[in-house]
Amino acid sequence: MVRVTRALLTATLLAACGGSPPPPPPPAPPAAEETALAPPDIIQMAVPDVPDAVETPLYGVDLDTVRAGEFDQGKMWTFEFPPADHIEETYGFRPDGAWFERARLGALRIPSCSASFVSPNGLVMTNHHCAREFVSQVSGDGETLLDDGFIAIDLNDERPVENFEADQLVEIVDVTDEVNAQLDALPAGDRGEAREALLEEIEARIVEERGGEDSGYEIEMISLYNGGRTSAYVFRRYTNAKLVMAPELQIGFFGGDPDNFTYPRYNLDFSFFRIYDDDGAPLSSDSYFPFDQDGLAEGDPIFIVGNPGSTHRLQTVAELEYRRDVSDRFLLETVRRRMEVLGAYIEANPETAEEFDLRNEYFGLSNTEKAYEGQVRGLEDPVIIAKRADNEAAFLAAINADPALQERYGGLIEQMAELQDLKRTQNGVVGAFSVFGNPYLDSSTLIRGFFGLQVISMVQGGAAEEEIESMLDNVRGAPQMPAELDAALMADRFADLVRHLGAEHPAVSALLAGRTPEAAAQQVFSMTELADSAGAVAALESGSASPGDGAIQAIIAFLPAFLELNTLFVDVGPREEAIAADLGRARFEIYGTDVPPDATFSLRIADGVVTGYEYNGTIAPVFTTLYGLYDRHYSHAGKEDWALPDRWLDPPESLDLSTPLNFISTADIIGGNSGSPVLDRDLEIVGVVFDGNVESLTGDYIYLPERNRSITVDSRAILESLDEIFDFDRLVLELTSGELVETEAEADRRR
Repeated sequence: MVRVTRALLTATLLAACGGSPPPPPPPAPPAAEETALAPPDIIQMAVPDVPDAVETPLYGVDLDTVRAGEFDQGKMWTFEFPPADHIEETYGFRPDGAWFERARLGALRIPSCSASFVSPNGLVMTNHHCAREFVSQVSGDGETLLDDGFIAIDLNDERPVENFEADQLVEIVDVTDEVNAQLDALPAGDRGEAREALLEEIEARIVEERGGEDSGYEIEMISLYNGGRTSAYVFRRYTNAKLVMAPELQIGFFGGDPDNFTYPRYNLDFSFFRIYDDDGAPLSSDSYFPFDQDGLAEGDPIFIVGNPGSTHRLQTVAELEYRRDVSDRFLLETVRRRMEVLGAYIEANPETAEEFDLRNEYFGLSNTEKAYEGQVRGLEDPVIIAKRADNEAAFLAAINADPALQERYGGLIEQMAELQDLKRTQNGVVGAFSVFGNPYLDSSTLIRGFFGLQVISMVQGGAAEEEIESMLDNVRGAPQMPAELDAALMADRFADLVRHLGAEHPAVSALLAGRTPEAAAQQVFSMTELADSAGAVAALESGSASPGDGAIQAIIAFLPAFLELNTLFVDVGPREEAIAADLGRARFEIYGTDVPPDATFSLRIADGVVTGYEYNGTIAPVFTTLYGLYDRHYSHAGKEDWALPDRWLDPPESLDLSTPLNFISTADIIGGNSGSPVLDRDLEIVGVVFDGNVESLTGDYIYLPERNRSITVDSRAILESLDEIFDFDRLVLELTSGELVETEAEADRRR
């Protein structure tokens, strides 16, 4: 959700309206033909009542007897505190410092995903779904590489990609003592802003110590335990990359949305890039993970090194209950409605959808929808809440048992609960503005209007040029969308206000003036200069965009309601952050590194065992095979989600259908781990992780090893498919021997 200071928004509102209340929007135009895309039906209602309790799905369970598990808070171990003792106790071998260093240096972080070096020649492996954007990017005229797949037969055929960053973590600098010493001297209310400034100062200093901005290093300040500990992560960033291979979408996303977050699975969700050095040659990468030649068996330990995005396992029970009843529930509802809008547009306009890469956006929203559905269902499970409550009670008892801890941290959990109750008083505006400002869940024109109004106010107020330019960057950053889709998203945003605030709310009345959300959106588009980024910036710079602009008028109409929400979070947010940071420090003082911190899209190592689990009244197989892939295809004959690509329909007789395809393990992962290497105890590649089962969706706030399973593409299936289906001998040889093979065609060109 977009957040800015109340002072700026209030000044903006008053300046735009000449110090008077906002005027109503212009009168509705004469009726016009409806657009080709019809938004979802609008249901006018206030915020629905949320039941105080949810019937337990586990009959006969006495919640008073439920106890927290040893690893409820997960096993996403940091490299600051490598879990050598835990690995020795659990698996019978003790990795040394060199083992952890190899694991750290072989891993990479790429945009929104994880990856790894898998050869000494800069070859990088990740998921297919992490590469989709780049596959579409390198498709030439008349090519549909996302559907057809891509194979660079020769080294010269590898295609350069833009906006690709691969970060290798080369050093970790613990700055906790320095940060805490300075912040502890300040009042709690001042620490948030001071912390941000201090971390920027430390980051600049570390960059300078390592040769400055041109040194090739990137520094990221990482907060662990909700700010209880702080480290500077020093990355070597690689940006010169080329796409080497990606299978067809139908095999990389086999099963489509129905199979997403389920198991058994039959996916080849992998792709390969190559990093090049400054001289244009394949990067010489000493730190890489070779492919295992033997494969895994049930019961074997595995290790996943990657960048889990975010978890909230240190949140209090009151925070989780607020998510269950309000924030996560509203977000899920909003995502579902926007998916209807986007899906209808894609179906009606397939060519334009392909031009704007809207299928990938829909895939992302579908993934988000399923994830939040699983999270909300888990939060409705009283046994899970009881386990979290037992953990919290033990934590609180440990604080109260130590006078020094009690003096510093006593009462914080109760204070956090009071803040959640305060937020519940604003459920209407929370629902009305859920995901407001998200570039793919909101109208881009409306986003430009929001920031454009602030630009106008800043110009009128004589703000500095650099401040105005910074605000204009927000206008530039709103993505360009097809006009019909933009209008439909705007109408659905207006409908959100009706749903949650009611038709009689002053903001709704001012916005709609008796019109439908669809008609109001069409009126906005007929009277705005902000329908595209370039035109919007030009209009704001020239001054032709005024408070009378249609998009800005819409913002002015509902801005007072948004201010109610913004005021709440400007007040509550810093207090929540300060309490969470203190609770994080308390946990570290009590439990040390036995309890890992929440995920922060920073490098972690997770351990697990290859094993099945009970589901749907039966037992999930540990490994699926290529036999199952073909059975899935023919059992769902004629259904697109399970349709195999053409090259798979007549496989060579040499294809070994018993080859393990996907497997499951108890390793603790979450979004952001996609593309992470799955390693054996020798740090050899046994697969690439791509998903979790539906039972793992509660992993945002609790890790349940009896339920949670990570799902991996087996390295044996990768090699078998590259060899037998894709006939990509060059890549097979590189993965199995490390040798970068020159084809005859390349040799001829070189000669």
